[in-house]
Amino acid sequence: MAKTDNKTNVMRVLEQHGIPYTPHDYPTGDHAKSGTEVADYLGKDPYSVYKTLVTQGSKGNYVFVIPSCGTLDLKKAAKAAHEKYIEMIPQAKLLPLTGYIHGGCSPIGMKKKFPTFYEEACVLEDTICVSAGKVGFQVEVDPNELIEITDGVTADLIV
Repeated sequence: MAKTDNKTNVMRVLEQHGIPYTPHDYPTGDHAKSGTEVADYLGKDPYSVYKTLVTQGSKGNYVFVIPSCGTLDLKKAAKAAHEKYIEMIPQAKLLPLTGYIHGGCSPIGMKKKFPTFYEEACVLEDTICVSAGKVGFQVEVDPNELIEITDGVTADLIV
């Protein structure tokens, strides 16, 4: 498994906050890999490789971080965000809103800080992997430090 020599903004933010991380990279070919493909390549349990999903509700945008093999339960997400409903933002809005492209979206270092929710089971892991802000790059971090740096909260979020 290759370690990246390319620093992303996510890595710089983690370093500025003194949060240790392990960088990982993986081949992408012509497209972003699914979270489970990334987990397989990295030799990680799919429940320890997380994906970052950006949603919208009537009161604003929200970020949900769930296991790569999981499915966000929109009703549970709405409940966690105190919204009547939540829906995924259109993919075309992702880059202008967050600064990240599909497949490279990280809960760290978005253009604006949004309320961020993590699947509650993440704290049972010593470390989890999230996107390093660029397709083909992940960072492995302590979930508690990740939650703290993003002002996140945990909730039951998956189907």
